[in-house]
Amino acid sequence: MPPPPPHHPPPLHPLHIPTLHPHQPSHPHNSSIHAVSPFFSPALQRLGTLYRRGTRAMNHLLLCHVSQDTPLHHLRLFLRLLHRSGITSKSDVVFIFPTSSPSFASLLHDENNSFLSLVNLHAHLNSTRRGPPTDSSFDVTRFLKPPRKGEPLWGRKIRSFCNSSDSESTRASYGSVLSFDANELDPENSLAGFLDRVPLSLRRWACYPMLLGRVRRNFKHVMLVDVNSVLIFNDPLGRLRNRSSDSVVVFPKRGKNSERTHSHRLVNSAVLMGGARGIRRVSRAMLVAIVRAAVQHKRKNSVSDSAILSQLASNEFALKDVDLIVASEPLPEPSSLAFGATSFSNYLIIQVGVGNSDLNSIVKNQICSSVMDSVVYSDCQQVEKTEK
Repeated sequence: MPPPPPHHPPPLHPLHIPTLHPHQPSHPHNSSIHAVSPFFSPALQRLGTLYRRGTRAMNHLLLCHVSQDTPLHHLRLFLRLLHRSGITSKSDVVFIFPTSSPSFASLLHDENNSFLSLVNLHAHLNSTRRGPPTDSSFDVTRFLKPPRKGEPLWGRKIRSFCNSSDSESTRASYGSVLSFDANELDPENSLAGFLDRVPLSLRRWACYPMLLGRVRRNFKHVMLVDVNSVLIFNDPLGRLRNRSSDSVVVFPKRGKNSERTHSHRLVNSAVLMGGARGIRRVSRAMLVAIVRAAVQHKRKNSVSDSAILSQLASNEFALKDVDLIVASEPLPEPSSLAFGATSFSNYLIIQVGVGNSDLNSIVKNQICSSVMDSVVYSDCQQVEKTEK
């Protein structure tokens, strides 16, 4: 049965002080790793939807925006790879939806439960000293580290079901998963007066300052992701370890205008990552630049966030307080990759359109080809039945 649609209280006011609210506790499993409760709770200050409360405070934050027209099969693949990538062992993940979506919420719930089941199975095998299955690309050791001190930011502190006799190797460590609707973070729809239509690709820049302002002291690094455009195979945030809080990494956009000269390079708005302070500053600058562009254009729907971000990246004064780093190469695309049995595990992020069914099938088949992993994914089992 799909979970009930999340309840959305009044929008977050910028002057309110965050308070934590009750979260339905998970029920104990056979080990110290537990499945998520289907009854969602508010994530922060009676807002948002908390699908999974993490085991500890995290240093990294992923902000993923999901447009209304995102196909469910693409979102499912994004979620599955995100959980398997290892990035959630060090990061909290926030999804921004344009409106309340029971189907999106149900999908987040299902993939989260599949992830926890996967960790349970691999942790059990790991504890029996049999070693990891050779046909699986999932590395459970990233999630089986002794929890650090520090309560998760989201939700309310709950009683732990871990027993002191549990082995350290069976204690899972992972981040929280939650979502906000755009109306919660941008209740006034700030750009509505400047544009005839405000897609989430633009409205998200009005949502970021509100949310990042509330959690500014909680996270060291932040990554902004367009779910429609990319898939994450491995954790790229480790590359930011020695960067300053003001640094922001962007990727050049493919095409004939993506020359190596900084002033003419088009920048890809699908992925930005860097220090929390640098990302906040870019978000504020983007919001101002979007308004300025909307006022200057007679056609109010001709504003592109990628074009605006490219202009900011080329203007040394617009982001003078940001250490902007343009990567030497654009994000790889499926057409340039040759996927072998587990070759996708060699990549960090790839750029992909939602209509690329070939890649979806290839990656899904690779995951489902593992006897152990296929047990936890219902669609793998459906394929198996169909083949029989």
